[in-house]
Amino acid sequence: MTDYITIPNQITDKSFEMIQAEIDKIAPNYHFESPVEEATIKRAIHTTADFDYLHNLKFTHDAISKIAHVITNGGTIFTDTTMALSGINKRKLDAIGCHYHCYISDPAVFDRAKQQGITRSMAAIELAAEVPTEKLFVVGNAPTALYKILEMTKAGTLKPDAVIGVPVGFVEAAESKQALYESEIPAIVALGRKGGSNLAAAMVNAVLYNLDLV
Repeated sequence: MTDYITIPNQITDKSFEMIQAEIDKIAPNYHFESPVEEATIKRAIHTTADFDYLHNLKFTHDAISKIAHVITNGGTIFTDTTMALSGINKRKLDAIGCHYHCYISDPAVFDRAKQQGITRSMAAIELAAEVPTEKLFVVGNAPTALYKILEMTKAGTLKPDAVIGVPVGFVEAAESKQALYESEIPAIVALGRKGGSNLAAAMVNAVLYNLDLV
């Protein structure tokens, strides 16, 4: 058996070296807009092994600084799935006083969804809107959550400080992300069908690990 790397940080460092080497090969003139944007895009690629994120991951309305502000000023991160929440570095969030929730399995969400005939993801957004802190919504699975955020924002019943919108799939995934991209909400958006809860968590961690660069 050949030798292989067993030290975690060396594996990560090697991965990012390989990512940069591949970028140099396939897009030698690619320009990152900022160090944190670079870190975010590279972490997306590191998480998915998909270099399409060089082109389909978009940042709007100073989203990175808005996300950093929520994280560092006692705000709350709301995820649409427990998988997304599990992938976020909660130890670091606890250390800086950032709150986090996933309401998808909350009994109040079940009741609200049943009463209104809406998805639990939509009901979870309504519940999150009642929390009196700055808000970062992290959506990796549910297009209906993005649509609900957009609808409530337009109606003036929700003020999201930032949204990470990267739901994966076919039914309304690309359309909901395009709508978010075209809105006035500060957002990180993965245009097209690709995305997922693992990517959503990675986007939070990318900013969290690089707060000193924001």
